Amino acid sequence: MGSINMEKRWLFSLILNSLVCLLLLASSLHMGLISSLYSINAIFWRIPSHLPSNQSVSNPEFAETNASQSLPPSVQIPRFAYLVSGSKGDLDQLWRTLRALYHPMNQYIVHLDLESPEEERTELASRVENDPMFSKVGNVHMVTKANIVTYRGPTMVANTLHACAILLKKSEEWDWFINLSASDYPLVTQDDLMSVFSDVDRNLNFIEHTSQLGWKEDKRAKPLVVDPGLYSTKKSDIFWVSPKRALPTAFKLFTGSAWMVLTRSFVEYCIWGWDNLPRTLLMYYTNFVSSPEGYFQTVICNAPEFAKTSVNHDLHYISWGIPAGQHPRTITINDTDMMIDSGAAFARKFKRDDAVLDRIDKELLRRKKGGFTPGGWCTGKLECSEVVNPEKLISGPGAKRLHKLIDGLVLAASHNQCK
Repeated sequence: MGSINMEKRWLFSLILNSLVCLLLLASSLHMGLISSLYSINAIFWRIPSHLPSNQSVSNPEFAETNASQSLPPSVQIPRFAYLVSGSKGDLDQLWRTLRALYHPMNQYIVHLDLESPEEERTELASRVENDPMFSKVGNVHMVTKANIVTYRGPTMVANTLHACAILLKKSEEWDWFINLSASDYPLVTQDDLMSVFSDVDRNLNFIEHTSQLGWKEDKRAKPLVVDPGLYSTKKSDIFWVSPKRALPTAFKLFTGSAWMVLTRSFVEYCIWGWDNLPRTLLMYYTNFVSSPEGYFQTVICNAPEFAKTSVNHDLHYISWGIPAGQHPRTITINDTDMMIDSGAAFARKFKRDDAVLDRIDKELLRRKKGGFTPGGWCTGKLECSEVVNPEKLISGPGAKRLHKLIDGLVLAASHNQCK
């Protein structure tokens, strides 16, 4: 009997241990499954969705027209500092360009030069001061003490540097400086621009440049000129001085476009000039024909720490015609397809209230007459009359076009920097 009882106790222990083992195994398998599912979910969580959170698959066209984008917390949305300048008769055109460019995270300087009537400058100041959005956000500033600006002399360079100095003083938070005229117009929304530049190295300067001066060597580099705009209150053309001068040997000349997208660090270098190169070149270009097309190019390409940051494009669509002349063609409605296909962020030059501007507003910017270009930042009974979330970006087809252009430019940059 004793042996039978012992055998029963052993069998009972065996069964009990087996049940415990089965329970532990089941538990571990269950926990492993949960862990595996969590890992799988975590993987898919990290994969960026191609659909915005409010988009259903049944509406595939939405991604083409409006794609809401939230940047990772580690990526700060880039900010831009604009100079928009004009002259006599440019008030309404400048105002339209400004409103098409507006975003509350950017900074803006507007300038009507001394050739414009005092009434126009007073009206611009009044519009800036009394605009509900501008007065609330406080990021639009007017140069009240207007400068003389002559395109062929150094006064345009001086005016650009003046605006840069103001922008550096007004805000520490912008990343790129962009100079435009009243006859320029954006081809992408600011949401598009910010979205694309979120992926761009913030050390890159977009500035068209070449050291192959060609005909400019004899017609612009060698002549000595004096710009009366440096000492006169009335605009007049430059006058020529004899004899001509030789090309410099202390630095290498470069030329290119007067329109640029420059980094804050390079702008600071031009203003502070800690190794004196920017000041030296500013004095040299005082007597140079069309200095806005050479000053910044020559500075950046003769400064080793910045030469490697240059991307050879001004992000503009400009039609020079065939054969190319000294001034670009005026863009018309017939240029629309080529202008859009260029992928550029801006275009010039336009006539005031031309039909092509209305088409850009309607098809590219979705902007209503007189209003701001809509984006993720705004709402209100009147479209874009209230700031909601300045950091919300809603990018569209313009971002895709610009991204493609910049990707190609950056890829080719190492082959054509400062050559």
